Parts: sequence; C-alpha cells; structure tokens
Amino acid sequence: MEHGAKIVIDTRQLVKIYQNGSEELKVLDDVNIKVSNSDFIAILGPSGSGKSTLMNILGCLDIPTSGQYYLDGLDVLKASDNELAEIRNKKIGFIFQKFNLLPKLTAVQNVMLPLLYRGVKEEEAWETAREKLSILGLEARLHHRPNELSGGQQQRVAIARAIVGTPQLLLADEPTGNLDSKSSGDAMEIFKELNRQGNTIVIITHDIEVAEQVRKIFYIRDGKIHENG
Repeated sequence: MEHGAKIVIDTRQLVKIYQNGSEELKVLDDVNIKVSNSDFIAILGPSGSGKSTLMNILGCLDIPTSGQYYLDGLDVLKASDNELAEIRNKKIGFIFQKFNLLPKLTAVQNVMLPLLYRGVKEEEAWETAREKLSILGLEARLHHRPNELSGGQQQRVAIARAIVGTPQLLLADEPTGNLDSKSSGDAMEIFKELNRQGNTIVIITHDIEVAEQVRKIFYIRDGKIHENG
C-alpha cells in the first residue's frame, strides 16, 4: 500500500457468526483488511474458508455480527438500507462467477441496467453501455442474449455492466470459475488493464494462478485472514 494512499476498504475485527440451531458457526474471525485506492488484491482461500461471506460484507450485501467496516470513509454499519442501496449502485461494481446476466435482455440492455436504476436517460445509458462493450471487444454482440454468447463473452458483458457506472471499487467473486483457461486469461488481462486505469479491484478466488497475477494476496482460512506480499 502506497504511503498516503486513500483507504477505500477498512475492516476492523469483523466477526460473522451463523446460528445453526443451538450451534454457533464462526465464519469470519477477527478479520482486518485495508485496501487503498487503485489497489489490485486477491482474497485467496479454499471452499468454506469464509471468502464468499467476506465478499458479501465488503459489497454491503450482508452485515457482520460484530466489528467495523468503513467504505471510502463511511461507517457502513450505521448506514440506512437506502444508503446501502445507493452505495451498491454507485460505489461498487459486482462481477460474479455465474455472470448473473438477465436471460431475456440483450448484452447492451444488461449493461444499461445500473445506469437506468440511477435515473440516467435511456439514450445516454444505451450509448455508455455500447461504449463499454465496444472497449471489451463486443461491439458485434450488442443485441445478443446471454444464451447466444460464449462463457468468455458473457463474462465480458458482466464486466462491462460492473464498470458502466464508473464505480470506485470492483468486487469479483470467482470471476474465472466458469471459464476455460483462454477465457480466464483474457478476463485477467481485462482486470489488469482496468487496474492500470485506476480501478480498485478485489478478486475473491480459490485459484492460486489467478491470485498470483494481482499485486497483493490476502489468504483466508477458517475465517482468519493472513496477509502476504
């Protein structure tokens, strides 16, 4: 982390406990992470390590049992539901393993959605979405639905949707998990280029080959974080 760099993610002693009948399952155990502006990091861990739970908390989709989470200086745990919804829409771009594209919408319509939710006019949203898809090499696929696209193309549509609103933070959950090795490599090159352009990127993964391509790795195991690099 560069000296004096602005802190985007700051978690302090995050704990997440799930109640299973009379049993308590501690999924996150005293997690402390700092991510500065323009960082490119991976949270690496095996299945069941707590990384998806951590992703959901970082993305304001879930809240911890205890601890503190500051996103761009905002105390997330004191934010209202409306404030959290606005944070998710404006500050965070999400990229999921299963792409989560709406099957009945075309590529350009899927990418437009976050802008329409913000109240951007349809014509402007369409043009911005087209521009992002073109940058990612999909200008000839604007009007294709997800089932007419390859896995690698669907992932690029998902990346375009995540970046269309120029969010401060990109959260990618196993973004190469459903891709072949060539598409996986292509996706990582896109993330590297986005990071060079100043995007702060956090990739959640179990794949060491993916993690080794970022600038810094946090290892997670049994809900505990270990920093390396």
